[in-house]
Amino acid sequence: MNDNLDDFKDEIKKELASDSNSIFEIKSANQFIEIAKNRPIPRMLFGEFWFEGEICILFADTNLGKSILAVQIANSISTGISTCGLKLECPPTPIIYFDFELSDKQFENRYSENFANHFSFSPNFLRAEINPDYFEDKRFKTFEEFLFYSLEKSIIDFGVKVLIVDNITYLKSDNEKAKDALPLMKFLKDLKNKYVLSILVLAHTPKIDTCKPITKNHLSGSKMLMNFCDSSFAIGESHQEIGLRYIKQIKQRNCEQIYDSENIIVCRIEKVNSFLQFSFNGYDSENEHLKTLSVGDANERNSKILELFESGISKSEIGRQLGISEGTVRIILKKNNL
Repeated sequence: MNDNLDDFKDEIKKELASDSNSIFEIKSANQFIEIAKNRPIPRMLFGEFWFEGEICILFADTNLGKSILAVQIANSISTGISTCGLKLECPPTPIIYFDFELSDKQFENRYSENFANHFSFSPNFLRAEINPDYFEDKRFKTFEEFLFYSLEKSIIDFGVKVLIVDNITYLKSDNEKAKDALPLMKFLKDLKNKYVLSILVLAHTPKIDTCKPITKNHLSGSKMLMNFCDSSFAIGESHQEIGLRYIKQIKQRNCEQIYDSENIIVCRIEKVNSFLQFSFNGYDSENEHLKTLSVGDANERNSKILELFESGISKSEIGRQLGISEGTVRIILKKNNL
């Protein structure tokens, strides 16, 4: 019996040894370094926030200007002119902006003065939106499969190396769940590696507590998305003045964290020469721009927590609805002997 088992194991070993197909590429660490020496050093696309060859995620709450900043970054890359006081190390480069948010008329309105005196973009700036007259392709089981195919085809047809996707929800509507976020990020990573791309993806946050600093945990589906992206940054709303926003670095691999809580970039949203943009306003500490919770606000929030809890809503859902942590909910309930 043991002899038969040993023979079987030997056969398996022989089969494995003769099979050259493996998911792994194994070399010595020094060999990998020698290979890497021949690859170009990644250049900055938007300062230290986004480098060549990275999948980067820009996230913020609704209506804080994600699309405005993303178009501004795309315009910068397409013209080779830096923006927001940040370095751009590439020459003018073709880019496709996949816009799943605005209609062409809404886009026109943002980059004109009451639909006149339109801003002129570089020919390198390509914009894509869903064709309302597209027909279903029977080769694909789902709309998402057709969308992924069309996205890859666009890369091939136009030969671009830089993409911006606005926003991730359109690619996968349920990306807050790890099981849905994983294949999406794998698809983007495979695209990046296959075509040597730089990809910026826009994402929403759930309602957040504007009294607290922005962290990686504020990104919807944060753990899976944050693990698989190379870099990430966020937009916060300043409570110093209407129209002020700040940009904060959340994750980075190609450099040190420079724009952290003590060194955010403060900008003002305004239209300059028919172009809606983030205008650089300086640097500051994030704490100077967070909302201060007054006694009245705190009492109102606490009353809402009690009301929702008594109606049978879970602590985690209360936190999600009010933009606070589940721990805060627990503390308030405990103070009220609940």
